Amino acid sequence: MAQTFDTIKTYPGASNEEIRKAMEGAVAVVRSNLPEFTDKFESSNSVNGFYEPTDNVEWTTGFWTGVIWLAYEFTGDEAFKKAASIQVESFLERIEKKNDVNHHDMGFLFSLSCVAAYKLTGNEHAKKAAILAADHLAERFREKGQFLQAWGDPGEPKEYRLIIDCLLNLPILYWASEVTGDPSYADKAKRHIQTAMKCLVRPDNSTYHTHFFDVNTGEPTYGVTHQGNRNGSAWARGQAWGVYGVALSYRYLKNPEYIDLFCRVTDYFVEHLPDDLVPYWDFDFDTGSTEPRDSSASAIAVCGILEMCKYLPKEKADKYLEAADKMLKALIDRCANTDTSVSNGLLLHGTYARDSKENTCKNRGVDECNTWGDYFYMEALTRRMKDWNPYW
Repeated sequence: MAQTFDTIKTYPGASNEEIRKAMEGAVAVVRSNLPEFTDKFESSNSVNGFYEPTDNVEWTTGFWTGVIWLAYEFTGDEAFKKAASIQVESFLERIEKKNDVNHHDMGFLFSLSCVAAYKLTGNEHAKKAAILAADHLAERFREKGQFLQAWGDPGEPKEYRLIIDCLLNLPILYWASEVTGDPSYADKAKRHIQTAMKCLVRPDNSTYHTHFFDVNTGEPTYGVTHQGNRNGSAWARGQAWGVYGVALSYRYLKNPEYIDLFCRVTDYFVEHLPDDLVPYWDFDFDTGSTEPRDSSASAIAVCGILEMCKYLPKEKADKYLEAADKMLKALIDRCANTDTSVSNGLLLHGTYARDSKENTCKNRGVDECNTWGDYFYMEALTRRMKDWNPYW
């Protein structure tokens, strides 16, 4: 049964005490992971509940460093600062040597590791790394089409596309303009979101995961899924990237059109939640389905709501804040892990990728923890406790 904002009112919300207790439990898990994951990083997803150590590769390592910085903010413990600062050096080396960076995910990697480090500690190596990452992302801007190319070599016809996830990579460009005084970074971010919102949001307010463009003319051609259930469905995490991505761009641009866009994509997300408020991996599935959940999608959406509500009129903000509070309570009750004998992750019941007839994915990290779910869960708790200065 689909939700409405009225039915969500009947669900319990999280008390301040429950929020703090959940954060304390998460920080305890993070602390226990430092010995294994300081010189190494957590793999993208757990296997049988546990992350394996990995080098600084793939698009996800920044989430673990971001988790450490959130733990540092909460506790003030220098052990967290030291561990995260060690990882900053790894990120500087990664961008200088261009290790596994032939993609757009510079924000996911460097906002939560290096921009965070610079904001919290003034670390100049972190600033240098983040600006280099912003330079690299800006180079992926395609004038024909006015977008940041997600994957593959620049201009490669079969990869001439954007994906909705990139909305979370834009803040590093806004930040780079702020710290360097060069407006070109923010200009590319602004042009990308204008293109993305014209292509990705469907008439029913669901979203495409990815949209292709004609490599010769730059005209949008067609939208498909990469990780959703089918080309016409709403991949839950993609919809959540839309919720948070629009909120973050509004933070920087204050474009009133993004208020309406935020409400549209967020309403779709909230109104398609199942009875227990933890979304399945795709909104094709509803209460009673045997398909896996993606708790990370809910955590991302909660963060987006908590960001955007700072800018909404009180009555409208209260409606969304209530929904976010109920969603966060559901994550705490149903998905939070505090037992290191069960898992070394923070948020259970995530899905990295699930195969279907219309996507190209193989099952990966199904009903497991993933590092972005852990990060956004901790960010949501942090935002709920205080007026937080985002790393984004």
